[in-house]
Amino acid sequence: MDLFSQAWTALRTAVAGLPDEDFGRPSGCTGWLVRDLVCHLVIDAQDVLITLATPAEAEPTRTAVTYWEVSRERPTGEDPLDALTVRLAAAYEDPGLLKFHLDDVGSAAGRAARLADPAARVGTRDQVLTVADYLSAYVLEWTLHHLDLVAHLPSAPRPPAQTLAAARAMLEEIAGAAFPASLSDPDALLTGTGRRAPTDAEKAALGGLAADIPLFLG
Repeated sequence: MDLFSQAWTALRTAVAGLPDEDFGRPSGCTGWLVRDLVCHLVIDAQDVLITLATPAEAEPTRTAVTYWEVSRERPTGEDPLDALTVRLAAAYEDPGLLKFHLDDVGSAAGRAARLADPAARVGTRDQVLTVADYLSAYVLEWTLHHLDLVAHLPSAPRPPAQTLAAARAMLEEIAGAAFPASLSDPDALLTGTGRRAPTDAEKAALGGLAADIPLFLG
């Protein structure tokens, strides 16, 4: 729960501090500008609110790790929801309105997470998770998107070290193998999820794991 709050607060704070001109710069998500990514975060925050308000009685069917659908095929950006996100982001026009909406909905999602019972069960995507597992899955989501946000913004604040380490540990569980210690947490996350290609030295350090990545999470 603490890591969720830490990751989400850091990401929203980074967005709040961006000058307007940065919203038109590329993000780390292929085909998305920073404004598109921020619009996606608004949708994510809505999903968190909806899920935390959707109690379930059944036994959990997923954990924080198995919550993720893993593919080896790189997304094409042609998904209808991706296209809708771009259109919604453009409709804001004023970056200040997008910042306000993220702060408004995002703050509510953060409060709902702090008030939720970690042992309670919730339903999402036709699956059941404990609140603790659901919010833990989002530590990976927020941390990856924080890296996406700052990919081309060298002066913007980076994700906290604790959430980077937690996200790396979760990605290693998903991959079924540990990344070499020579890779920093950001580099392990970026190469492991296909956000950048590993260097020759990193490929050598990865060994057999190099053939099993990148992993595209959805």
